[in-house]
Amino acid sequence: MGRFTNKVVLVTGAASGIGEAAARRFGREGAILVLADKNAEGLNSVAGSIEAADTLVHVADLSNADACNGLIEAAVKRFGRLDVLVNNAGKDHLGKVDEGDIADFSVVIETDLYGVFYMTRFALPHLRDSKGSIVNVSSVSGLGGDWNHSFYCAAKGAVTNFTRAVALDEAKNGVRVNAVNPSLVYTPFTAGMQDQPELVAKFEERIPMGRGAKPDDISGVIAFLASEDAHFVTGVNLPVDGGLSASNGQPKLS
Repeated sequence: MGRFTNKVVLVTGAASGIGEAAARRFGREGAILVLADKNAEGLNSVAGSIEAADTLVHVADLSNADACNGLIEAAVKRFGRLDVLVNNAGKDHLGKVDEGDIADFSVVIETDLYGVFYMTRFALPHLRDSKGSIVNVSSVSGLGGDWNHSFYCAAKGAVTNFTRAVALDEAKNGVRVNAVNPSLVYTPFTAGMQDQPELVAKFEERIPMGRGAKPDDISGVIAFLASEDAHFVTGVNLPVDGGLSASNGQPKLS
C-alpha cells in the first residue's frame, strides 16, 4: 500500500519499540520520515536499516520545549510540510505516590505529557496547512488506574483527555487527533516486566487473546488512524489490548 506516498510523517521515540515499528510501517507505505529520539545510537541504527522515500534523523530530548520546536522547524525546513505527527516518546515509573523522589513525578510528566503538548503545539500550524493528523501513543493506564503506577497513570490519563480536547478544537481546521491505548507490549520499554515470568503470566491470563502485543500489533493501528481510511475518525482513544478492556474486571470463571 502507498497510503503515505509524498506524506511527511514525524515519529518520536523512534529508536526502538512501538516508535521503531511505526516508522517502519509508514516507510513501507511510502512516507517521508522524520525520526526523533534522545537515543542517538539507536535512532541512527533504525534510520540506517529502514525503507522510506527519504529520512531525516533528529536527536532531541522531547521533554524540552525548545527541543520540540527545533525538531518541527528542522522537519519543515527539510521537507516543506508536515502531514502526520506520532507522539510516541514516553517514560514509565513504578511505585506508589509516596515512594521515590518527588522529582520522579516531574520527569514522567515532562516526558509523557509535556512532550505531547509541546510537539502538538508547534506542529499544529503545519498540520492545519496539510489537513494532517496526530496519533498519540497513550496507554490503557490512561483509561483506568493501575496498581503501583500513579505517576504514569496521571500522565497518560492527561494525554487521553488532551487528545479529546485538541480533537474538538481542531476538527474545524481539518486536523484529526486520535490515540492508541496499548496494554502490555513486548518492547525494551517493558523489559523490566518481561524479566519477571510470573508477572507476565498474570498479564497474559487477563488478556483474552492470551498474550501481550508485539510492536507491529500497535503500528498497524497507528497507521490506520493516521491514514485517509480513518478520515471521519477523531477524538478516539482506541484500546489496542487484545480484549483486556472488554472485561468488567471480574475473575474468569472457567
